[in-house]
Amino acid sequence: MRFLSVMGNSFGCSASGERLVSAARDGDFQEAKALLEYNPRLARYSTFGVRNSPLHYSAAQGHHEIVTLLLESGVDINLRNYRGQTALMQACQHGHWEVVQTLMLFRANIHKTDYLNGGTALHFAALNGHSRCIRLLLVDYIPSHPDVWSILRKRSIKEESTIEFDQGALSKVINKPSDGGITALHMAALNGHAESVQLLLDLGASISEVTVKDGTTIDLLGAGSTPLHYAACGGNLQCCQVLIARGASVTAENANGWTPLMVAQSWHRDWLVGILSKQPECQPQILPSPYLSLPFMSIVKIARECGWRNSDSLPTGVDPCVVCLERKCAVAVEGCSHEFCTHCALYLCSTNSTSTAAHGPPGSIACPLCRHGIVSFNKLPGTSPVIKEIARTNLSLSLCACSGERLDPTTSTPNFKPELHCTCLSSLESSSFRTLGCQGFPSMKLNPSFCLGAPDTSPSLTPCSDRSMRNHLGRCSRSSLQRPDSHSESRRSWLSAGNQYVATGSGS
Repeated sequence: MRFLSVMGNSFGCSASGERLVSAARDGDFQEAKALLEYNPRLARYSTFGVRNSPLHYSAAQGHHEIVTLLLESGVDINLRNYRGQTALMQACQHGHWEVVQTLMLFRANIHKTDYLNGGTALHFAALNGHSRCIRLLLVDYIPSHPDVWSILRKRSIKEESTIEFDQGALSKVINKPSDGGITALHMAALNGHAESVQLLLDLGASISEVTVKDGTTIDLLGAGSTPLHYAACGGNLQCCQVLIARGASVTAENANGWTPLMVAQSWHRDWLVGILSKQPECQPQILPSPYLSLPFMSIVKIARECGWRNSDSLPTGVDPCVVCLERKCAVAVEGCSHEFCTHCALYLCSTNSTSTAAHGPPGSIACPLCRHGIVSFNKLPGTSPVIKEIARTNLSLSLCACSGERLDPTTSTPNFKPELHCTCLSSLESSSFRTLGCQGFPSMKLNPSFCLGAPDTSPSLTPCSDRSMRNHLGRCSRSSLQRPDSHSESRRSWLSAGNQYVATGSGS
């Protein structure tokens, strides 16, 4: 009888957690809000096996309002699933820039790496060419100052400047290698994302970074390969042109003695032979990336301090924001002094994709009222900081959050006895990588689900009996003991997909 009571209690927790997972996956905001008000600890629930939390599901599906709701409920923003992926990584992989913006405003950690490939959120964004996500990830490293572009183009941290700009920290983040020494620039070049390649280069990505042979990733071209080698393998002409225009060497050899031209010929990228045959005498001029956004850091700082989702009614006699006509103005443009609400200013910086304003340095954004180049926003007088409330904690229910830790039921309700607690599964541990190598990859279009791992988007919502629940828990316990084998099995399936990074090359 005691065992059945415990199982019933655990099943109740699982059912509520699965309801929240379903709401987060499907974008049902009202359902998620009701569940979290009933028990905020459900935000820490995670599915069996893959250990995706509601935050992972909502981030992967692009439901930024539910992401905000979960974060305000006190969930750990850097929760990992069994692949070591955070919600930020999954949002970047699928290009949900609104989710990335929300996570960055809540100060998500961009330095976390996944267990399978050692990739950061920047690698995920570059892998699929999500340039908006790339610039959001680097928002804390690019100051809102008109001289930033000239400093970045000089590529020297020794240049004297009147602004506080830690270019060394930016370089460390943007050139951080994953397993095998693959940088975000390698990934963007290989998959033919010319806009992301151009943005990364503008922000300080190194064209001379080379891969290494460490035995934990696919040895695609051999150690010592530059981004141009990878661009030649991917077959995108525009990527090669941008890299060569920024100084990439067409005669550089990797550890196998291959030049970018030899790589292109071996992968039958015949349309690249002309541009890779010789180094151009004069480098063509490349315009700044249209995804540069100088005022981003200034508005993000204001949004973190004063909030950005004010839904209160507009006070009488106060002029509304001229863009949305709903919110009170909180920021002013430095220069033209036009005023906007924080929400609209954020949206303006996030969606901008023009290289320069009519009057302003590269990376400035045109004011929607006068076309003046916006470089920075200033907080208006009277805009008060937001008082951060402590995350709610509901102790009236001794429900298990299934987060790998036991909850101490200190209170009781008529449905839950205080002497009983829920049975929780211990968190899955990562296993060490095995030395793997690949040869003779076919040219093929890859499914993005094989790239650095894809989120599980189909949790089981089928109720089961006590006997089936016991059998399920037994299977989960046995599978958790076989964790290393299942991990290596996922690596083998990852490799069997073929060249997981390469997309079919095109002429441009």
